[in-house]
Amino acid sequence: MCGITGFLTRDARVLADAASLAARMAGAIAHRGPDDAGVWTDPDAGIALGHRRLSIIDLSPAGHQPMASHGGRYVLAYNGEIYNHAEVREELERAGAAPAWRGHSDTETLLCAIERWGVEATLNRVVGMFAIALWDKRERALYLARDRFGEKPLYYGWVGDSFVFGSELKAFRAYPGFDNPVCREALAQYLRFMYVPAPRSIYRGVYKVEPGCLLRVSGFAPRHPPNAPLRAPALHEGISVQRWWSVTATVEAGAADLFRDEVQAMEELETSLAKAVQLQSLADVPLGAFLSGGVDSSTIVALMQKQSSRRVKTFTVGLEEIGMDEAPYARAVARHLGTDHTELTVTAAEAFAVVPQLPHMYDEPFADSSQIPTHLVCKAARQEVTVALSGDAGDEMFGGYNRYFWGPSVWNRLSWLPYQVRSAFGGAITALPSSSWDSVGTLFNSVRRGSHGVQRLGDKAHKLATRLRHVRNADDLYLSLVSEWQSPCSILAHDGALEVKEPSNLLQDPLPSRGVGDDQLRMMYWDSITYLPDDILCKVDRAAMAISLETRIPFLDHRVAEVAWRLPLSMKIRGTQGKWALRQILFKYVPRELIERPKAGFGIPVGDWLRGPLRSWAEDLLDERRIRKEGYLDPRPIREAWEEHLSGRRDWTHRIWSVLMFEAWLLAAAPPIVP
Repeated sequence: MCGITGFLTRDARVLADAASLAARMAGAIAHRGPDDAGVWTDPDAGIALGHRRLSIIDLSPAGHQPMASHGGRYVLAYNGEIYNHAEVREELERAGAAPAWRGHSDTETLLCAIERWGVEATLNRVVGMFAIALWDKRERALYLARDRFGEKPLYYGWVGDSFVFGSELKAFRAYPGFDNPVCREALAQYLRFMYVPAPRSIYRGVYKVEPGCLLRVSGFAPRHPPNAPLRAPALHEGISVQRWWSVTATVEAGAADLFRDEVQAMEELETSLAKAVQLQSLADVPLGAFLSGGVDSSTIVALMQKQSSRRVKTFTVGLEEIGMDEAPYARAVARHLGTDHTELTVTAAEAFAVVPQLPHMYDEPFADSSQIPTHLVCKAARQEVTVALSGDAGDEMFGGYNRYFWGPSVWNRLSWLPYQVRSAFGGAITALPSSSWDSVGTLFNSVRRGSHGVQRLGDKAHKLATRLRHVRNADDLYLSLVSEWQSPCSILAHDGALEVKEPSNLLQDPLPSRGVGDDQLRMMYWDSITYLPDDILCKVDRAAMAISLETRIPFLDHRVAEVAWRLPLSMKIRGTQGKWALRQILFKYVPRELIERPKAGFGIPVGDWLRGPLRSWAEDLLDERRIRKEGYLDPRPIREAWEEHLSGRRDWTHRIWSVLMFEAWLLAAAPPIVP
């Protein structure tokens, strides 16, 4: 795993010191690659590439980057792993296209493949996670490419008239004259989703390469485009964008070839997943896996241990002090599988200590609070390994999220009511104060002895009412479920001359032509193209790379995804239980009783912390005068939510956390405040 950066420019002052500038930009992301550093420049062409290396495959200097191809046409700065690079080498050798190899790095393999087959054909041949910056000397063209699902980040954009790119936004802030303001459209999307969705970034004029996309920038740096991200296919001022792989096509192909036989389906799923685990277990450095004791991580670890002659190193973090501890479940699975298990018990104080690091770690506002325990387990693993396999993406691929169950269930019970009646019903619910609903809940709990009862009935009733008043169909319900601020533009500060309209997002793009007819399948598809890359994968990448740990995700081998989308819904969700297919594989290795329990997220009690030990920190960031002076948000609805949360009348944990993470980022990044 590595960090890449660079720029295209006509600025003579920049080019006169291009090598040192590229080194400084790469140094800003040194945590992504502490083992080696390199730069390559061609001032005549206006191009510079910078690289930081975390050595995983071929630890020798033969893996140094930026790397030139054997034929001399291409120069590559690359972040990621090509898991099948040995197979690609063999194919090149059989075709008589292999050079006298300098080493055994996948970077050299990738360059040779590009020389032989071209950029797009090579991307379609490789299996891996990656972000690529490739300079074609002959064509004077820059290629930026991102892997199929977006495991590795890649930003691009304009600083003045210079075209700049990099693995993280820190590299942009190291470029001379960087003063790009906050993109208010991106801020509106962030407040809805709790992350900034691709293709935007939090900065105006800076964007994310979307998963499975390839940008080609020809000639010198193009002029700054209008304030709108490039979408595929697109052409602007010498920039072309094409999608070389898509989830949409995979869904459509899977629907055209659904499994009919469960035995065959389970065999093909296990075979493809075992192959992915095998490929991703190759490394020249110590390797292990995260283990929570849930279905996803336990399946990955079970297949790892089956293939390994040594005990697999597994890691979990216990949060016993704060009452959210999955360590006993992980311990039981590890004991059964015989792994070399490490369990780190973390105190609440240690968890609090991560909070001030988050703005620097995530580089733009990011409000999934499971970012805290994710970083803690990465930190624990980094004590012993450099690479860790993860069970992420199992929920999206195989139907694991709770919203796949209760969302359609709620809708099926209420959809028969006309919209006007549902809206009026929602209004009637909110007409009764939250405290009154809590009293009803207390009475209800008192007559249901032996039950845990209903906690915060008022809060739950009001949130349900909000959805009833605005949801017209099951797809609206999904958007409501993944939205924190339901009308984010309403809390943006503006005067009469500047009113932000929330831009479109991927949820509004055309759906696949087949394969998403069921509500649950549409939810899984939407999660795969939005929540997975922009929340889950972003969270894991930044949490791990902050301490130079490489994470790998076998479920995101595209061949596993192809099998997953061939599974009919009944092989994913059966009754009220998700991930049916994965469970059939897992139960061959781990007893059912060690796994079967209610799904629990990787969470921490942030809401309680905000009322307690984090209250002073939160109060400073939520100060009304401060927010008003900054000019981005309207403090009134924020303060109202904060007061309701402090009183305990409502649980606005996620809503408040989203504002806090923006304010903390704003303080750390200190971008200019513009009207």
